[in-house]
Amino acid sequence: DLADTYQPPFKSCVQEGRASGLMCAYNSVNGVPNCADYNLLSKIAREQWGFQGYITSDCDAVSIIHDVQGYAKLPEDAVADVLKAGMDVNCGSYLKKYTKSAVEKKIMSESEIDRALHNLFSIRMRLGLFNGINPSKQLVFGPKQVCSQEHQDLALEAARNGIVLLKNSAKLLPLPKTNTTMSLAVIGPNANTSQTLLGNYEGFPCKLVTPLQALQSYVENTLMYHQGCDAVNCSSVSITEAIEIAKAADHVVLVMGLDQSQERESHDRLDLVLPGRQESLITGIAKAAKNPVVLVLLCGGPVDISFAKDDPKIGSILWAGYPGESGGTALAEIIFGDHNPGGKLPITWYPKDFIRVPMTDMRMRPEPSSGYPGRTYRFYNGQKVFEFGYGLSYSTYSYEFASVTQNKLYLNRSSNVPVFENLDNIGYMSVSELGTEFCEKMKFSAVVAVTNHGEMAGMHPVLLFVRRAMFRNGSPMKQLVGFQSLSLKAMERAEIEFLVSPCEHLSGANKDGLMVIEEGSRYLVVGDEEYPFEL
Repeated sequence: DLADTYQPPFKSCVQEGRASGLMCAYNSVNGVPNCADYNLLSKIAREQWGFQGYITSDCDAVSIIHDVQGYAKLPEDAVADVLKAGMDVNCGSYLKKYTKSAVEKKIMSESEIDRALHNLFSIRMRLGLFNGINPSKQLVFGPKQVCSQEHQDLALEAARNGIVLLKNSAKLLPLPKTNTTMSLAVIGPNANTSQTLLGNYEGFPCKLVTPLQALQSYVENTLMYHQGCDAVNCSSVSITEAIEIAKAADHVVLVMGLDQSQERESHDRLDLVLPGRQESLITGIAKAAKNPVVLVLLCGGPVDISFAKDDPKIGSILWAGYPGESGGTALAEIIFGDHNPGGKLPITWYPKDFIRVPMTDMRMRPEPSSGYPGRTYRFYNGQKVFEFGYGLSYSTYSYEFASVTQNKLYLNRSSNVPVFENLDNIGYMSVSELGTEFCEKMKFSAVVAVTNHGEMAGMHPVLLFVRRAMFRNGSPMKQLVGFQSLSLKAMERAEIEFLVSPCEHLSGANKDGLMVIEEGSRYLVVGDEEYPFEL
């Protein structure tokens, strides 16, 4: 799991993004705290990946090595452990308090401090801080710069493209803009709040428009509003009043979900359902409404809304995440058809029973003997509410593999690297032994043609996956190769090219954590289209 799930994103940030800073985390891996892990910080990050920046701890991660985890007997041991491992600077006060005494007690040498200072001052030199440059005078970022029209337009575009249409039975959405007599009821604890839109670790917004305010701009006749619950936790609910308002309206938009009282840093959720009596409020209103209702969810993490997914009286479901200051405007544009939704889910939504899996068990691969179901779209083999990459649109799109430059790859004919066999008698080759130059030569192109069959233009993300013809335990069921977005007019066709790297996209970790490429049949997959090839 470390080799083919957890480490690759960091490796690409270092090698392709040329990252200058890394942060070691609080948790331990195989009994060793991240910030005290020499193999992780020095052997892997610096030696294998070529990282040349500084490594900082997460805040107080050094102190918990002694105070909470008990890994270090003395505070000075914790300081020595992290500096010897390759960490350079501490977010916290532990290094300030105990580094000198660690040297005096001969737990560590002064050379470890020199090494850390070398990394820290090298970064400052690269920034030009010793060339007479004063960043505070050179860089000015005030409200005028942050809130430029260009930035506000970008915030709106990001919100539009991030919202995911999860359900749209009988094409309930978009609602008609031309019906001047239509009445609309907007109900829910997240309908008339702007703070929820911002999420956690938010900046100061330039301007805020609540979902209610944005929807109001589209309704000429009657717009009715009720909060439904006293707060997002929905411990007190006014179902009778909300139902009466819903009965009087032609259409109902329910704006529900979570907020920072339910999920934020240092406040984890204990379940995967809507809080309090939200579900009963939703189903009660849906049952009483004249037409199927629209359900909008503001939440960061997944929620098991199987009840809504299967309820014919809930016609449409939109997931907005925490879409930022322009989220209310973007939602209204989508609901009334000024924007064609195209967002895709970035995570799999698990059913509510998934909480039986301990949150501290972060293995990816399922374990049939113990009933462990695995994690993520690559390995999880249980029931799903919605899968990674799912998302509907007001348009229908079709795909076709226009061209693929390879349908059979012979790695052993092009390389002197030996072919081994695993216990299943399947041949494999080591990616590291194949080498960078060889892996670069083996890349091939896959061109996908995409057609918008709808009546609206739309921004459409295209996700290309690879899967094995025969699933083997321990291997991914499928894996993302890449994604690209296309802007297509109604009935327009266009082509996009993906570059497939066998060493990256067709490899996986064996039980020893070695990245290998196994022989066998594979399929490139986009939507319902598949292209077979042999390896």
